[in-house]
Amino acid sequence: MLLSQLEYVCALAREQHFGRAAAACHVSQPALSAAIRRLEQDLRVQIVHRGRRFGGFTPEGELVVAWAHRIMEDSSALRQDLDRMAGGLTGVLRIGAIPSAQTVLSLLTEPYCRRHPEVRISCESLSSRDIVARLAEFELDVGMTYVDGEPLGTVRTVPLYREQYLLLTPAGSELAGRSRVAWAELAGVPLALLSPVMQNRRILERNLVAAGVEVAPLVEADTVSVLYAHVATGRFSSIVAHAWLHLFGVPDGMRIVPLDEPAETHTIGMVLADRQPGSMLARAFLDVLGEVDLPRELDALLARLSS
Repeated sequence: MLLSQLEYVCALAREQHFGRAAAACHVSQPALSAAIRRLEQDLRVQIVHRGRRFGGFTPEGELVVAWAHRIMEDSSALRQDLDRMAGGLTGVLRIGAIPSAQTVLSLLTEPYCRRHPEVRISCESLSSRDIVARLAEFELDVGMTYVDGEPLGTVRTVPLYREQYLLLTPAGSELAGRSRVAWAELAGVPLALLSPVMQNRRILERNLVAAGVEVAPLVEADTVSVLYAHVATGRFSSIVAHAWLHLFGVPDGMRIVPLDEPAETHTIGMVLADRQPGSMLARAFLDVLGEVDLPRELDALLARLSS
């Protein structure tokens, strides 16, 4: 059994197609198919259902896929440990982050890259569920999401900061001059919000319902940047997390007004697969987290933009 054969199995599980899996591994389709057949012979089990096209994995094949992911991850961790002993980490740190947290990711990756200049960073925008699933499948090293909201399953969590909510509204609006705004006062405000599939939106809706308010946003989007583009027109307001200000600030002609503390607050944090020894790249990322005081930096930014 060769690592290359296990790599092909992982690629086939990911792509669900022999041709795409071969292309992802930079080999021909016949070479990939032959390698998997040899693996079947070595293990004395059938791994895939074959027909005119890929027909899925057999029950034995599903077990092989799970072990292939684990062995490939351990192989990668071994190489990372050896690289570190030789003088420095190399490889790709794979990060999945929910849209609400992506805006501050650079505050963590910049010191990481400074400390480990040979490591490359790959960032993806994903839902909380996808982050947990991809950690389990060894397709991510770390995730960044809510750690005290909806169930995450078996993962390690490292809290980073508690999310604060602000009304981002045109300077000429009725609420722009207030020092604080109650959630109940948002009834009738023309809002642009993240789409309902996003956990941030579900959190906001629970806060609004608790205040006795039902809203129908005029604009829904799956990215923070699209929300800001609409708010910048001066026609809409939005409920934003204070962490978004790090990347987007306050557009010209807009004001931010703190919302009353909701009954339910949530914390953004890092999540990692709960296994040992784990990725050396991920462990090095945890070391950097201890050097960055995100709550202090975000509070200072909020105070500066509110003055």
